[in-house]
Amino acid sequence: MKKTIVIGGGPSGMMAAISASDKTHVTLIEKNEKLGKKLYITGKGRCNITNCKDISEFFDYIPTNSNFLYSALYTFTNKDTMDFFENQGVPLKVERGDRVFPDSNKSSDIISALQKKLLKNNVDVLLNTEFKDFIIKDNKIESVMLSNGENIKGDYFIICTGGLSYPQTGSTGESFKILKKIGHPITELRPSLVPIEIKEDWIKDLQGLSLKNVELKIINSKNKVVYKDFGEMLFTHFGISGPIALSSSSFINGSEQYKAVINLKPALSDVELDKRIQRDFQKNINKDYKNSLDELLPKKIIETIIMLSGIDENKKVNLITKEERHKLCNVIQNFTLSVKGLRPIAEAIITSGGVNVKKIDPSTMKSKIINNLYFSGEIIDVDAFTGGFNLQIALSTGFLAGKMIGDD
Repeated sequence: MKKTIVIGGGPSGMMAAISASDKTHVTLIEKNEKLGKKLYITGKGRCNITNCKDISEFFDYIPTNSNFLYSALYTFTNKDTMDFFENQGVPLKVERGDRVFPDSNKSSDIISALQKKLLKNNVDVLLNTEFKDFIIKDNKIESVMLSNGENIKGDYFIICTGGLSYPQTGSTGESFKILKKIGHPITELRPSLVPIEIKEDWIKDLQGLSLKNVELKIINSKNKVVYKDFGEMLFTHFGISGPIALSSSSFINGSEQYKAVINLKPALSDVELDKRIQRDFQKNINKDYKNSLDELLPKKIIETIIMLSGIDENKKVNLITKEERHKLCNVIQNFTLSVKGLRPIAEAIITSGGVNVKKIDPSTMKSKIINNLYFSGEIIDVDAFTGGFNLQIALSTGFLAGKMIGDD
């Protein structure tokens, strides 16, 4: 029986090994002491395994090389993912934004399901085993060299060693150097789904404030909106984070200047917001301005809004002019921050960049350079927004790579 070597025991590697084991004997190599180490921390430990939107909608949530993933996502869809885990005894649930989680809220249940399937399919798992290099002859890999000096021979090889994000989980990027050496071009590695640093010093005063149902726009130096979304975000001591802020990071290029503009009341038009403020002012007619916004805004942001509006905090609300009120409306609907940059790649949820897709066959995940090498997961230059899309990409590319082993 032919032999497949899968390098990397994350979700993509485990799925690749499961898929390839239908027709070859599989050995899965993992440098860590356990499989799926990064999965333990995804979704704050709850593991947002996929998204239940129609699979045709996924491409709208994949800003990098979405067309490359057409075969992978349609070969192993989000429905296939949900069926796989439920058939392994893991009940799932759907939450806001069509995010799919294990019913238990435990990422360990997802990992256990994959491990049980590996065991059932007789996959050999080598933990604490570090891949160091390929031994190549006549444009084919003969074996992998391990850090202990041992060589493991195989007929087919699938590399799924991830990117550069969360290096403590084993994603150190060493594989990119090896792949570059054997002729695979690597697209520049950048952080994606990463918090954003803000220039304004007062941002630290908002640390810990979580906002729901707000709109975020990222505007470039040419005043073009490059990103716009609605949802949840969080202020930190250095800037902004949370789902919509993380997704927006994919559109921020280090060579440009950007503004992050938050509409704190996107459900209201400017006219409706003005009327709402007038009602609040009428209710608090004898109060100072600083004590009149408690019903409209979270307490933690009021002082900052007052400062940005330029209205004297001690002014009685019945003395605030129409022009001043309109300025307040503008601050609330266009709460503007200057983007300093992105947090380091080590803090990113995923890596943007990686193995250039032009040298990978999208219908098989097979290398166009090395005859028996396949790719899956974050090592490929594809990335998506938050919401379960990246894990689905990992599982879909892993399944396809394993399924297509030897079909050449």
